[in-house]
Amino acid sequence: MLRRWPEVLRWTLLAVAVGVLVTFLLVQRQSTYVSYGQAPAPANPIPEGSAGELSGATLPSAEQLSAMVKSSPVVRLPGAIATWDDHAVRAAAGTAEVRIIAAPPGLPKDLRERVRKAGDDAVRILGTEVSGGIYGVSSDRAAEWIRQFGTGDVTSPLATLVAKLNHQPDPPDRPPLARRDPTPAELAPVTAGLRGTGHYLAPGTTAKTPPATTSAFPGAQPLYVVLPQQPPGGPMVHFGPALAREFPGRPVVVVYGSWVEYDGPSAAEFADVASASFYGQFGDRLSKYAYPQSTVLNAWLDRVTAIRYAGLFDRPLPYTPFDPLRVALPALPWLFAACAAGFLILSVRQVRQPARTVRTPARLAGLTALAVEVSGLTDGESAASLTCGITRLTAAREAFDEQLPDKHVQELLDQAESELDTTAELLGRADYRPAAFLRGRLA
Repeated sequence: MLRRWPEVLRWTLLAVAVGVLVTFLLVQRQSTYVSYGQAPAPANPIPEGSAGELSGATLPSAEQLSAMVKSSPVVRLPGAIATWDDHAVRAAAGTAEVRIIAAPPGLPKDLRERVRKAGDDAVRILGTEVSGGIYGVSSDRAAEWIRQFGTGDVTSPLATLVAKLNHQPDPPDRPPLARRDPTPAELAPVTAGLRGTGHYLAPGTTAKTPPATTSAFPGAQPLYVVLPQQPPGGPMVHFGPALAREFPGRPVVVVYGSWVEYDGPSAAEFADVASASFYGQFGDRLSKYAYPQSTVLNAWLDRVTAIRYAGLFDRPLPYTPFDPLRVALPALPWLFAACAAGFLILSVRQVRQPARTVRTPARLAGLTALAVEVSGLTDGESAASLTCGITRLTAAREAFDEQLPDKHVQELLDQAESELDTTAELLGRADYRPAAFLRGRLA
């Protein structure tokens, strides 16, 4: 049995190597999922108008719109909310004539098509969505989103489109929107409303009630201020910092038109991320539809909740149980290499051993035949040496049958060969000396 242990070890190493390889490949499909709970599922697409985004505005007929565009360079339809710096837009056009038609937000698809077909060479503004020819322009940074959704100012996208249509250089970037602190008279009714009910809905807003509950700010009750779209052309009031000082430790959410801002705990950590994520995804819809401010606010709170469920800001990562497989995973390639190397080494050893394995039985058989042949010729001293030789041969055969180490078997055969060599010398028969007898037998 001891002679077989290298063979058993060799195949065991191969089995372990294959098992490690299969395990390593299967583990590559696993992934870690960490969550504080089940984040709100995104809403399925809903039919146009079912979220209150249509304003119900009416438009003149297609013929009337075309006539209005031809007769006036700027046509502003009732309900239009977009504003712009006329000087900057005309400077972007160079010497070319600029025709603009501005329509209210929240028009259904057929009325939007009517506006688009009113004038082929006119720039169209639907709500705050700017398009013309085959081009459409949308803002991509907070400095422009706040102008567009907070004040209705579309000067930057409008100037960019006009310059493109007239093959002019891109207009320079506008400076950030100026902000100012609220005056005591402006701040007083807001703080009074927040202390009384936790919210302030200014006259002229489209929000009827504040959000009932939210998971956006766990452990704290946020304060809500909803204001109508702010007038363009001057500094916009910045209520957030002033209210954060009045109510330390409380989340403060302020809505200006369709622009939502956050001030309060951890504002620097996630407020910009929330704005970029929300307006980067929904900016196109907010620009052409007339969503109620409460709908915009609720959607923004859902986005903040989703960001917090991701575990990115101001919360410790949740506990994850110990996973032995992932801890051992880096060691699997090394374990595979060790098993493969052991298998190769034992295989090479196995290839080198057959010569010795074949030589041992042949030598044992040859010496046994020699002992039998000289047994009838011995007497006295030669018989004694023959007996010793036969005893060694018997021991060698038993060791070989019991699969003892080959080195031990060869030592017994060497002793038997020495005794048989002495027997041949005492008999005076050189042809019976083991070296000569075995050479002739093998030949």
